[in-house]
Amino acid sequence: MRIFLGAFGQPGHAFPMLALGAELVTRGHEVTYETWSRWGEAVESHGMRFVAAPEYPVFPTQAQPLGPYEAVARATEVTRPAVVAAAPDVVVHDILTLAPAMAAELEGIPAATLVPHVYPVGQAGFPPYAFGARMPRTRVGSTLWRAFDRPVRSGLERGRADLNETRRRLGLPPVTRLHGGLSQALTMVGTLPALEYPRQWPDHVHVVGPLMWEPPCEPVSPPPGDAPLVLVAPSTAQDPTHRLLRAALAGLAGEPVRVLATWNRRPLPGPALIGANTRLVEWLSYAQTMPGCALVICHAGHGTLVRALASSCPVLAVPHVGDMAENAARVDWAGAGVRLPWPLLAPETLRLATRRALGRPELKVRATELGGWAAPNPGPARAGDLVEQLGRRTTSANG
Repeated sequence: MRIFLGAFGQPGHAFPMLALGAELVTRGHEVTYETWSRWGEAVESHGMRFVAAPEYPVFPTQAQPLGPYEAVARATEVTRPAVVAAAPDVVVHDILTLAPAMAAELEGIPAATLVPHVYPVGQAGFPPYAFGARMPRTRVGSTLWRAFDRPVRSGLERGRADLNETRRRLGLPPVTRLHGGLSQALTMVGTLPALEYPRQWPDHVHVVGPLMWEPPCEPVSPPPGDAPLVLVAPSTAQDPTHRLLRAALAGLAGEPVRVLATWNRRPLPGPALIGANTRLVEWLSYAQTMPGCALVICHAGHGTLVRALASSCPVLAVPHVGDMAENAARVDWAGAGVRLPWPLLAPETLRLATRRALGRPELKVRATELGGWAAPNPGPARAGDLVEQLGRRTTSANG
C-alpha cells in the first residue's frame, strides 16, 4: 500500500507517528510522512519519504496570530498537493494535525486518526478532560461531575462551529458530531489500556498501546552504587526555567538514592546544586535507562509517562501544562505512581514525594503489571494491523 502520515512536530506527536511509519515500512508499504523539518533525517533513516509540513503553533501567539482552524485551512492548501502526489491508499493524521485529514476527504481517500495519548472524549459522569481530576469513586462524585457536562458540551459545540467554518472555506460539508476532527473510519488511541477509564467504546476506536520512538543515543552510565536509581526526565517542550529539574537536584542531593538527570539539550539558567549522588547529562535514552530505575520523576508528558510504565517503572508525576494533569491523574488512578501538584513543587516537597513513592512497593508491583502487558502488545504492530485493514476494506469497497 501507499500510506500518507501527517503529525504535529512536537516530540509527543511526531514520535508516535514515526514509530507507526517505521512499522509500516518493515511490512513493505510505501510511506510518506509530513511533519516538521527537524525530523526529516529521522524520517528518511527509516525508509520513509519526508515532506516538510507547514509549521504553525497549536494556539495563536503574537508572532503567529492565526487561530487553530484558520491555520488548518492554510495548511490544507499546502498539504493537499503533497497528498495528491503521494496518491495514498490511506491517510493517517495526528489528532492535532487536521490538514492531512481535510486533504484526504477532498480527494476521496480514507483517513484514520492517531491519538498519541489517552482518549480525550468524555462520557457523562467523567471529570472534564485535562482537569487533572480522577474518576469519581462514588455516586455523589459522579453526580458532581455531571454538572460539568453542559458547559463542556457548550465548549465542544463552539469548537465544532469553528471547524465547520473551516470546512466551508475548503468546500467540505459540515459535521454534526462533536470531536469532528476524529476519524469515524478508524481512531487509534496510543496509550496503555490501564490508563483508560472504563467506558463503552465505539466500534471504530481502538486502544492500541503506546507507540514509542526516540532518537538514537549512546549509553549513559548512572552514578555508581547499589542505592535505588531515580531518573529525572523533564519535558523537552515545557518548563523553560527547569523548575522541576532544579527542585529535584536540590531536593534529592542528600537522599539515599542515585540520581540520573537530563537537561534534554536545554541548558539550565544559571548554576544548579548537584549532589555527590547525582549525574546530570545533556541527553540520554529512556529506553536504555528506565528499565533499571526505581522511579521516574517527570512532568507527565504522555510519551515519558508510558515509556516508564512500559519499562515497569513507577512514576512521580509533577504536571505542568496541557494534558499533563490528565496523565498524572490517570497514573494515580491506575495505582502506578503518585502526583505532586505544580504549585506545591519545591525541593522539600519533591523530596517527600520521592520518599513516599519509593516507600510504596505496591506502585512497583502495579507498574510491573503494566510493563508485562506492554511487552507482548507493541502499539506500532497493532496500529499497523488496523491501518492495513482500513486499506483493504477501502480496496474491496472500490472493487
